[in-house]
Amino acid sequence: MPSPQTPITPLTFSGRHFSIVDVEMIREVVAQCSWLSLTEIARTLCELLDWKRPSGKLKNHECRLLLERLRDQGQVTLPALQLCGGRGPRRARLTAGSDPQPEISGAAGQFEPLRLSLVGAEQPADCQLWAEYLERYHYLGHRLPVGASLRYFVRSPHSPEPLLACLQWSSAAWKMAARDRWIGWSAPQRARNLPFIVNNSRFLLLPWVRVQGLASKILGQAARQLPHDWERLYGYRPLLLETLVEVERFQGTCYRAANWIELGRTEGRGRMDRNHQAPLHPKRIFVYPLCRHVQQRLCQAIAPAYAGPPDEEDAAWA
Repeated sequence: MPSPQTPITPLTFSGRHFSIVDVEMIREVVAQCSWLSLTEIARTLCELLDWKRPSGKLKNHECRLLLERLRDQGQVTLPALQLCGGRGPRRARLTAGSDPQPEISGAAGQFEPLRLSLVGAEQPADCQLWAEYLERYHYLGHRLPVGASLRYFVRSPHSPEPLLACLQWSSAAWKMAARDRWIGWSAPQRARNLPFIVNNSRFLLLPWVRVQGLASKILGQAARQLPHDWERLYGYRPLLLETLVEVERFQGTCYRAANWIELGRTEGRGRMDRNHQAPLHPKRIFVYPLCRHVQQRLCQAIAPAYAGPPDEEDAAWA
């Protein structure tokens, strides 16, 4: 049990402010429902706090992370987890399904029209294969993202190998100095409207796919399709796409070719770093506006509805 002498303090987590009253209520619920699983406690708290996505779905994943933060601060004692394996992030089990395939080459236009298909929980075989590809061939491996996310397989009807690439889109980075300066928003505006930015957190062109210009075409197709899919699943359309490209590994050529804008570099700190240390490699920051006047819209007190894809004037400005 947390000590009664542990001071109760307000905090901000995942863009939401929790008052002292909120934290007291969380402590009480966790103590009274200790017989429940952590997932059930998180869902209960989301209902009590009305912590939901615009689509109405509970933010139970973020709530679990909040509970772990409060546990680390000595505010709550969480029920023991049932360990299914070793410590650390669970790694995808590799099978022959993700083995290397014969090389695919040709001109990028030969593979159009590209087809981006969503990978969802109702497709366990696809989920397993997607995780295998990321674990096996992406330098960052496979990790479950925090918050809202979408995953895609990229296919072409003109390719003998059914899969060409894997994409993952997830919640935006909480703070990035170069991006935030470019937008020009205040801290309250960022906290309110950050969900309208979506991060391309994984992009894997399978290593046997050697088609020049294909990566930028995939990004172009994704920018057209993602806003519709995101709105259908989460209840709102994003206004801006972003991504981080590790400086020592990549130049970001495909993002430039797809008309993304390079804003600068990160400071080399982790997303949730609180100690002002720099344990990570600096990354290039790229963004792609999905509407006109995106900076002004992201600064508004209430983010506006999506106004359609950029027109010719927007493209020229970008």
